[in-house]
Amino acid sequence: MKSLKKEYPLHIMLIPGVIVTLIYAYGPMAGLVMAFQQFEPLSGFFKSDFVGLDNFRYVFNLPDFKQVLWNTLVIAIIKMVLSLLVPLILALLLNELTKKWFAGFIQSAIFLPFFLSWTVLGGVIIELFSLNGPINGLISAMGLEPIMFMLDNGWFRGIIIGSDVWKGMGYNMIIMLAAITGINATLYEAAEVDGAGKWKQMLNITLPGIAPIIILLSVLGLGGILNAGFEQILIMYNPTVYAGADIIDTFVYRLGMFSQQFGPAAAVGLFKSIISLFMVSTTYYAAYKFNNYRIF
Repeated sequence: MKSLKKEYPLHIMLIPGVIVTLIYAYGPMAGLVMAFQQFEPLSGFFKSDFVGLDNFRYVFNLPDFKQVLWNTLVIAIIKMVLSLLVPLILALLLNELTKKWFAGFIQSAIFLPFFLSWTVLGGVIIELFSLNGPINGLISAMGLEPIMFMLDNGWFRGIIIGSDVWKGMGYNMIIMLAAITGINATLYEAAEVDGAGKWKQMLNITLPGIAPIIILLSVLGLGGILNAGFEQILIMYNPTVYAGADIIDTFVYRLGMFSQQFGPAAAVGLFKSIISLFMVSTTYYAAYKFNNYRIF
């Protein structure tokens, strides 16, 4: 009771944040009821017909749904793995640079794309890989046939994954660099005295030292296992590459906004949220069980 009285001003300061969170984070969850209704905007939540699980059965039986789910998993998993692996390699390499000004320049150059929106980057990438763009210009100069990168499912999926990793790798790299600098320097000094080279120092000191950060990023990444990049793909894709790049989020967007099927769209969104919650819970439990890692 004494501690509550002492911390009373802090609790008062929390109230606005709690209210905003309740309104904007939890309030919209009421819309999930649409997943169980034949929702009509003019009828609203209270007068739309309740249809049980019919929306889920309808969506799961759509011919495109399995392909959409497969695309989402493939794109999201590859993105998640590369978004951890590439920044980790960059952080380890930058940590070994002795010229601090050069390390700072490289770090800034890698981090810069993170601040650009997909609206800007999407236009740049489309222009770069267009039939008359500089990439095809270089291919033609080499005597080869131009490639329709943005109309080929295989190439387009690679461009989506590569551009996302390129845009986001600076953020995770900074986090890992911060974790590396937090490792006790005397461990490296002791390893050098024992004759350990850079490779053994990395394997036995650096990687174990930043393991909690890698686990945290993995848990957060698995939570978004079905988030394959809605904004990026919506800006860059076209009907020609639906077979290889249409993901759950873009499928829901087309289902709800173009086909006016709000109930099935909400059902897909709810299905995705349940899978994400399951993945986060499983990963968090595994991290706690095998590495004694806890956030809460």
